[in-house]
Amino acid sequence: MYTRPRRNRKSQAIRLHAQETRLHTSQLIYPIFLFDGKDKKIEVKSLPGNYRWSLDRLIPEIEACMELGIYTFVLFPAVDESLKDKIASYSYAEENFYLHAIRTLKEKFPECCIMTDVAMDPYSSDGHDGYVENGQILNDKTLPILSKMAVAQAQAGADILGPSDMMDGRIAHMRDALDMEGFTNVSIMSYTAKYASGFYGPFRDALDSAPKAGDKKTYQMNPANKREALIEADLDIAEGADYLMVKPALPYLDVIHMLKTNYDIPISAYNVSGECAMLIAACQNGWLDFEKVMPEMLLSIHRAGADVILTYFAKAYAEMVKAGKIQY
Repeated sequence: MYTRPRRNRKSQAIRLHAQETRLHTSQLIYPIFLFDGKDKKIEVKSLPGNYRWSLDRLIPEIEACMELGIYTFVLFPAVDESLKDKIASYSYAEENFYLHAIRTLKEKFPECCIMTDVAMDPYSSDGHDGYVENGQILNDKTLPILSKMAVAQAQAGADILGPSDMMDGRIAHMRDALDMEGFTNVSIMSYTAKYASGFYGPFRDALDSAPKAGDKKTYQMNPANKREALIEADLDIAEGADYLMVKPALPYLDVIHMLKTNYDIPISAYNVSGECAMLIAACQNGWLDFEKVMPEMLLSIHRAGADVILTYFAKAYAEMVKAGKIQY
């Protein structure tokens, strides 16, 4: 035998020579749940190891993550029910604790990158990503609300906006509003192929943002569809998106690969709460080894084509890199 592939596997040094995919800490975005108050850190029961933070407790956590090499954070607000209404008006209110947190973090850590969430559901009394009227989610009535939200977040100092709503035309509407206000350098990471998935449960527990009635199937994508993601991607790029995202990640590795193959802008993927919770539960039961399977999970998402990964394992991965347990 002249060709023996095993020769390139015989030692760690040689395996690293032949390694095709390398996932760096800098490619991870760490999702953070934020709520109003002081000196509060409450674990999300369905997502162990992840917390809802008050801003004062979050600041040292951000600093610790940055020391590990994590510089990008996506913030999600847990809003009190009393502040919610049909038009999500608190989302762009001056007194919004979420906007205050963005300003504070950017002032304290100007080198960090803050990504936001643009959708009505955290602020809506209906719990939907769009404006609800007579049981219907009205696409075009939602767009001005999303644009107000986007401008308010840009004014607070956000670097990347993450429209997660899946309304048609929202990227162009937001881009126009941002540019008119002088925020031409604020990026948009579009949730391009966001599926109507069952893997979002712990996230909705963390934010208490589940729909009060109905579901999200009229605006989030059908899990059975793949080619439809190309239609969404074409629209998002034409409307000014800077990144294309696939959410969830693991059940849609084929979609991630397809977008990476067909488009030249960065592809991101959201390793969502349900995916992470499954792995955590299996490890807690002794069925899997966390330090082996967690990096393997993230590597598979990157190998499929994701340039950037939003994951609740970002800090754990960075800690393993620092400890020398993961080598590039």
